[in-house]
Order: sequence, then structure tokens, then C-alpha cells
Amino acid sequence: MSGIVLSSSVRQNLLSLQSTADLLATTQNRLSTGKKVNTALDNPTNFFTAAKLDNRASDINNLLDGIGNGVQVLQAANTGITSLQKLVDSAKSVANQALQTQVGYSSKSSFSVSLGAGATATNLFGGNSYVSATLTGVAATDANAAALASTGSLTFTAASTSISATIANGDTLTVDGHTITFKTGAPPAAGSVPAGSGVSGNIVTDGSGNSSVYLNAGAGKVSDLLTAVDLATGVQTATFTGGGNATIAASVPATGTAAAVTGGKLVISTGTAADLAISSSNANLLASLGIGTGGATTTLARTASTNSNLAIGTVLDVAAVGTGTATSITFGTGAGQVKDLNGLNAALASNNLQATVDASGTLTIQTNNDNASLQIGALTGSTNLFNGKSASAPVQDAAAQATRANLVGQFNNILSQITTTSKDASFNGVNLLNGDSLKLVFNETGKSTLNITGTTFDAAGLGLANLTVGTDFIDNNATNKALASLSSASDSLRAEASALGSNLSIVQIRQDFSKNLINVLQTGSSNLTLADTNEEAANSQALSTRQSIAVSALSLANTSQQSVLQLLR
Repeated sequence: MSGIVLSSSVRQNLLSLQSTADLLATTQNRLSTGKKVNTALDNPTNFFTAAKLDNRASDINNLLDGIGNGVQVLQAANTGITSLQKLVDSAKSVANQALQTQVGYSSKSSFSVSLGAGATATNLFGGNSYVSATLTGVAATDANAAALASTGSLTFTAASTSISATIANGDTLTVDGHTITFKTGAPPAAGSVPAGSGVSGNIVTDGSGNSSVYLNAGAGKVSDLLTAVDLATGVQTATFTGGGNATIAASVPATGTAAAVTGGKLVISTGTAADLAISSSNANLLASLGIGTGGATTTLARTASTNSNLAIGTVLDVAAVGTGTATSITFGTGAGQVKDLNGLNAALASNNLQATVDASGTLTIQTNNDNASLQIGALTGSTNLFNGKSASAPVQDAAAQATRANLVGQFNNILSQITTTSKDASFNGVNLLNGDSLKLVFNETGKSTLNITGTTFDAAGLGLANLTVGTDFIDNNATNKALASLSSASDSLRAEASALGSNLSIVQIRQDFSKNLINVLQTGSSNLTLADTNEEAANSQALSTRQSIAVSALSLANTSQQSVLQLLR
């Protein structure tokens, strides 16, 4: 070929045709592969960058399988927890059924004492009456009443000594909540007293225990003061006879002790319904009467009679029963003491005990239903009725205990199912409910990971143990202990379900993130290497046209040589 001589125009057309053929080959290659960068020779930078992106996308894609398995492991554990919760609820149902069955004892540990006939739930002291509270004042007679007209004083004489109580008009004594008002002068006429009031001698009373005592010259007497006190305490009552007059007589039935001058001394008493309480608008008045110490108020407690078997001050000490608190009770009417059944039961409640009083006045103290299997301990320190007492032992009810024993068997069967269910909650050999752990890797370097630590949720792991016939479910207290364990197990299951749900959410988020990241990487790689098929198709068409033109141009370039050939012919 080296001996062939081509003209410059032919050679130029030939080069153009060869160049066009090369470009056409390149375009056809891009159209066939879909890529504009197929080798490092095409574009080293784009080729190696795209390869790196593709490699990373491939590595992450390989991790997706492990992430997917991790999701299934978590879902298997969650399914197991759901089933375990249902089994725990079934066990609760069995325990609640035990609570609703007949108490497992025909009689509970108890002791009884007789309080006496008439003792009731509202009065443990055998219906006993009370003795009035009594205050003994100074010596008193009616002899000096006339002095009130000029001095405004009521004089009490003791032996050779005279004591004067200065009473101003309007001074008051309040006895058991009722007011006695002292007034000087004559009492009003019967027809002029307010409606609902009546006059009797020197006293005007409203019939409800409130009175006005008129210390009229020559008429006012110590006996009027005593009558007014009796009206206030309820020992005497007033009835109205019409025209504003009143008749005062002893109350029926009689209550309390009448105020009187006894042994030459003033004696004021309260009724039996309340303690004696006397106050005055004039503090010196009580001292003058000898029933005070200079203050404006005097009180004195009534006392109970002794016609009950239960004496005031009796002590009941009971040792702690089961989980209860040792109890010390004092019977009486004072602060912190017990006088009725409600107060007694309130004091016994903390020691798992309850009390009843029957119609004959017998007080019985026994364990409550929740602690029917327990024995009441020693009554050491108790006095009077309770001294030397001891409690009987509880007596089992065979039929009730057989029912409860059957429930124990059902409960234990559920626990065995809890254990087997927890061991079956595995996926691909990993069981987060049987102590296994799970590690998930989220990126190609292994630096982004999630470690999920499993737990052991068999019966023992949930804090549940098989029950024993004759020990468990024998009473409500023993049953409540099993219920407490089940409630704790439910709490553990809910907490673990929450933790698994949180981890599952994290894994699914990372799974979606990896898928999206793979797409980003592959898109980035494609942007660097993929060819624009529309552009390459246009290029192919243009190059084909150019090639045809080049062939025609080459043919024209050879025309001169063909002319020479014609001359030679």
C-alpha cells in the first residue's frame, strides 16, 4: 500500500470517513450498552467514582438481608409477648376465680367475750347509763335573797363567813349549751312574755333550756338559780299552760341529777347525755359561786356506770397477725379510746382482724376473709375481760379446699405453657424471649450497629412459681399474693413489649433508610456512566448521514484520476 499515491483531497476525505466510522462505532456501542462510560479509557474519573458508588450500594444491599431477618426476630418476640400476656391474663382469671369461691375455712381463728346484755354496736359498754358530773360550790341558803334589791348580789353563807356573788344585770351562765340570763327587778307579767315563752315564779323560760332569772327584791332565791340550771341540763322541763304561764317539773323519764343545796353547799350537776360545761360572761361569777377558779369556763366529764362486763380502761393487746400490725386498744370514752364497734374495727383493720357483736352482747374478734388461714396470736398484756384469753385455730372446709386445689392445678398448667411459649418464640435460631441477643449492622463499615439484649420470659423469668396445694389459694390473702405476682409479670411483659416496639421501629427506619440510600448511590453512579439514548440516537443518525456524504466526497475526489484513465483508454 505504501507504493500507492493518493491525492491530498482523497486522503483528506478518507481520513474524514475513518473518523466518522470511529464516532459511529462509539455511538453504536453506547446505544447497545446504555452507558457512555464503559471502561476507564472512556472517562477515568467517572468510571472509578461510579464503581465506588456501585460497590457501596452492593455492600449495603447485602446487609439488607440481615436487617430483614432482624425485623422478623423482633416480630417473633413481639408475637411471643402477646401470647404470654394472654396466658398471664388466663392465670389471673384462675386466681380471681379462687377469690370468688367459698372461703376455704368453715371457721376462722377467733375468740369471744361477753360484754353483757344490752351491749350494741353503738355502745360496747352493755348499754350502761352515765353518772352526772357534779360541782360542789360554796355554802348557800335562801335567807339573804333580800339583799339583791339593794346590792345586786346573791349571798351564800358558809358557817360564820359570808361570800357574795356580785351579779350584774345581764350577766349570763351557759350550762350545757343553754343560756341563763340574770336580770334585776321583777319578772314580767305572764301576758307580756314573748310567744313561745312562759313565766314561772321569777323565771321566764323558752321551753328549750334557755331561761331568764329575775333576782327581784324579796323574791329572788337560790332555788331559782338551781331550777334554771336543771332546765339547761334537762333534769327539769317546762310546759306552757296558756296566758304566758309555765309549769316546771322533773323530766320523764328522769335524766341526770338535779342541782341542789346539799349539806349546806351549792351542788350543780349535768344531765347524763353530755359532760358538764359551764361558762359565764362574768369570769368572777363562777369563782364567787365556788364552781370556778377565776376563769370564764368550767368543765367536768360525766362518768359511766359499772353495770357492764366491759370496764372503762380495759386493754386489748393482740400480736401481729400475718402481715398485720400488733394492736393495742383501750376501751373508754376518752380521746383515742374505743367505745363502739366501728371504732374497734377501725383499730383492728391494720392487724387483719374484724369484730362483731351479737344480740346477746357477745363480742367476737376473728381474722378477716383475706387471712382466714392465719392464727390469732397471743393476747399478752390484755386486761379484765381479755386477760388469759386465747384464740381458736382455723378449721378447713374440705369441699372449698378441694375446689381451690383444682384451681392450683389449672394455674400450674398455665405456667408450664408460659415457659414453652417463651422458648418457641424464635426466628432463625434467635429467641429474644429466651435470653438471646441480636446485633444488627446497618452500614458497610460495621460502625453503625444496634445491639438488642433479650430477656428470659419463662415462668421463672416472669417471677411466677408453681403453686402448692394446701399452701396457696387456701385463703384470699394467699390468692392475692399470686395475683400480685401476675400483675408484676404483666408489667414486665408490657415494658418489654414497649422496648421491642421501639427497637422494631428503629430497625424498620434503618431498613427504609438503607433502601433509599442504595437508590441514591445507584442513581449517582448512573448519572456518571449512563448515556443519553436520545442524544446517541441523534448522533448515530447524523454520523450515518455524514458517512454517506464522506463516501460521495471521496468519489468526487477520485474523479480526476478516472479522467486520466479515460485518456489512457
